[in-house]
Amino acid sequence: MPSIGDIIKSDIAKGMALGAGAALVALGALPNVMKSTRPLARVALKSGLLFYERGREVVAEAQETFEDLVAEVKAELAEESKKAAAAAAEAEVGEAAVSEPENAAPDAEI
Repeated sequence: MPSIGDIIKSDIAKGMALGAGAALVALGALPNVMKSTRPLARVALKSGLLFYERGREVVAEAQETFEDLVAEVKAELAEESKKAAAAAAEAEVGEAAVSEPENAAPDAEI
């Protein structure tokens, strides 16, 4: 069984002592570190929130522009469909007018 002197001289004991000392220093310095980094954290948070809000505005504008574009395309398609239907109806009327004389009874010869 190792003696207390061997344990104190071992690397594990030195590491544990250094870790405990660092933890005590960190606990003592933590309030000072928090006080000094608080303004920096506030600036970073403020910038992040402003960036987020601006991003939301940009996305909303892009969405609105896209929706307007879709509405314009739908209106164009509806107009083209109306024109095509009108042209088809006009063509049918023209064909009916041309084909009626052929279907008419021949004039009787006198």
